[in-house]
Amino acid sequence: MMKNRLSNTSRILLLVAAIGLIGVLFTPIWRIDLDAPQYPEGLRLTIHATGLQGNVDIINGLNHYIGMKTLHSEDFFEFTILPYCVVFFAAAFLLVSIINKKRLLNVLFILFVLFGIIAMVDFWKWEYNYGHNLNPNAAIVVPGMAYQPPLIGFKQLLNFGAYSVPDIGGWIFIAAGVLLLFCLIIEWKRGRQFSKRFTISPVVTAILAIFCLSSCNAGPEPIVPGRDNCYLCKMAVTDARYGGELVTKKGRVYKFDDAHCLLAFLKSNEMDDKQVRNIYLVDYAGDHSLVEAGKSFLLQGDGIHGPMNGNVIAFKDIDSMKEKSGLFKGSSVSWKELYK
Repeated sequence: MMKNRLSNTSRILLLVAAIGLIGVLFTPIWRIDLDAPQYPEGLRLTIHATGLQGNVDIINGLNHYIGMKTLHSEDFFEFTILPYCVVFFAAAFLLVSIINKKRLLNVLFILFVLFGIIAMVDFWKWEYNYGHNLNPNAAIVVPGMAYQPPLIGFKQLLNFGAYSVPDIGGWIFIAAGVLLLFCLIIEWKRGRQFSKRFTISPVVTAILAIFCLSSCNAGPEPIVPGRDNCYLCKMAVTDARYGGELVTKKGRVYKFDDAHCLLAFLKSNEMDDKQVRNIYLVDYAGDHSLVEAGKSFLLQGDGIHGPMNGNVIAFKDIDSMKEKSGLFKGSSVSWKELYK
């Protein structure tokens, strides 16, 4: 009979997840941030279990000009059933922990995954409907333009940058799913009689869950000549060797065709330093990969002529820089010296 019972670790994790899911009722599940020059503080639409909050009125005013439908919580039946779904899963996690049956754990996992898939498909359809079904008599009509926000991540919509990411409640849902998956792994290990050699404590499990969530940070993207444009000067990138890139904490990527443009953007105060996750420069030698600016070796000289007349190139190692220093007759300089 014991093989059909859950381990104490799994039961504790299910209880923690159940308590966490109750918090979803009182926290925003998802958010869409809109950034534009005319709104320095940005606009935010937050999706709660019971409705929409944030800068709804301002966003509706903007939507009117481009022909999008206005947003009203009462127009979405999802906000009627979503609180009950949250309570159902919180109760289900609790009951599986109390009843202590492995078979119920499997059923709960299947239901939870199906709910997540259905919820994301429904969210995508909602975004598609509002982004594509536009009023043809709107004040601003751009032929072929749609305004569907990204399901997750970043997308440029005219002069607005739209970020769609989970909020506190969404991360709680994800964490509950991760803990549920760990419970399945624990029970599978126990079923294969490895419990004496492999025991996962709740503390270790929680650390692993946090690590999994924190490892989803967006990284740099390769700069592709002929396809990418410089964010500052708007010129097409023709030679990636002189380029640079900035990645924000929200995951938005800004590409530049020259270190000169990158530095000019940073010194323009268009973006607060607190918003920056990392800055990269292209390795002039080798495969022209991106190197963190602070870890790169920089060569500066009058003989260096970037696309925007910049006089700096970067290298991932000092040997490559020394090899080119004679050719360009330049001198070594640090990123801190350039960005001061």
